[in-house]
Amino acid sequence: MVTGLPVVGTQRRLSVPQDNKDSDAVSLPPGYRLIGGWDDGEPGPRKSPNFGPRRDGARPDMVVIHYTAMKSAYAACEVLCNPESEVSAHYLIDESGHVVALVPEELRAWHAGAGRWGAVTDVNSHSIGIELANDGFSPFAAAQMDALTDLLKGIRARWDIRPERVIGHSDMAPGRKIDPGRRFDWRRFALEGLVVWPDAAAGDVARFAQNMHAFGYTASVDPDLLLQVFRLRFRPYASGPLDAVDAGMIADLARRFPVDVNAAWA
Repeated sequence: MVTGLPVVGTQRRLSVPQDNKDSDAVSLPPGYRLIGGWDDGEPGPRKSPNFGPRRDGARPDMVVIHYTAMKSAYAACEVLCNPESEVSAHYLIDESGHVVALVPEELRAWHAGAGRWGAVTDVNSHSIGIELANDGFSPFAAAQMDALTDLLKGIRARWDIRPERVIGHSDMAPGRKIDPGRRFDWRRFALEGLVVWPDAAAGDVARFAQNMHAFGYTASVDPDLLLQVFRLRFRPYASGPLDAVDAGMIADLARRFPVDVNAAWA
């Protein structure tokens, strides 16, 4: 029976969902099984068939955080483990903090889609994808955020991933994706040393787009879209035109964490 994940520093028991007894009726590759529920009986392993090798010798040097935008973790897991959906993630975390490992970290899950971060255009080959069960409107549960903390600590320790390379789906696909959304507490994870956060200072608005690209936002040159995606993560309740606070915050990030300069710890 699988009862946990190899996550460095994890103290809580991490559950995985139960197998579906009728899985033989479903066409899946050998060794893959459908879930029947989260809590009943003894949980069994969950795997997604939607993965492949990382391309061109790439290894994980990024983490991309998503939300599922579905009504339940069960529904999300059904999609992530359906070979016809052609989508997956390395991990799914439900609202109560249960972590489900769907794709081995060394393999390429299909979670990011079209987009870019710095010089990386094949984000799937360079990243580990984490799905948070959330409908896109509700607050993230405390237990879920605690589990994410433990999981990020383990991933970063295993792959030497720098905190500035832990990003949201919206960061690498602005205009196409908005997850993990404005309710995700990036600052909490910055205080834990798992992501980065800017110091607030006035800056030159004329250099905003240049500094956005220098930090990593290379998927768009649209100034309005760049401001939108920046505020979604760093000033989620700000409004109005670009101002000196936006400019100062991104200038600080670009100065301290220029993208692609140190893709892994030296």
